Amino acid sequence: MQIFKLFFILITLSYHTSFGQNGNIKINQNNKLDSIIKLKKELNSKIQNLRIQIYSGDRKNAEQIIQEFIEIYNDSIADVIYETPNYKVWVGNYYTQLEADKRLIEIRKKFRSAFIFRPELQEIIEDEINKEEGRENLIIN
Repeated sequence: MQIFKLFFILITLSYHTSFGQNGNIKINQNNKLDSIIKLKKELNSKIQNLRIQIYSGDRKNAEQIIQEFIEIYNDSIADVIYETPNYKVWVGNYYTQLEADKRLIEIRKKFRSAFIFRPELQEIIEDEINKEEGRENLIIN
């Protein structure tokens, strides 16, 4: 009889807990939120946060360095940028300092003078304008 009472109590408790939490959730969301999220995604895709510079000097060496980098690290973004009077080789596009630091450690094994920097927003805008106008400002991807 004790087992029957215990079994009945367990069945009763499990019935109440399993069916006692039914409900509906309604989320009210402002229509402007979708447009803000879309704008943020668009801006994030254009803004380059952190890059690594592996070379600064003449054009001939810059072209050799970038080809060497591409052969070794074929999964990375690599650009040759001209800033008077030097050609610079910039690689990668990192969104966190930790991600950039990890990559820098690996890159410095081959390119000892490499360092992390944050490009100026003006440089990013000029590069985007040049790409839109069909002028690739010595950028090699």
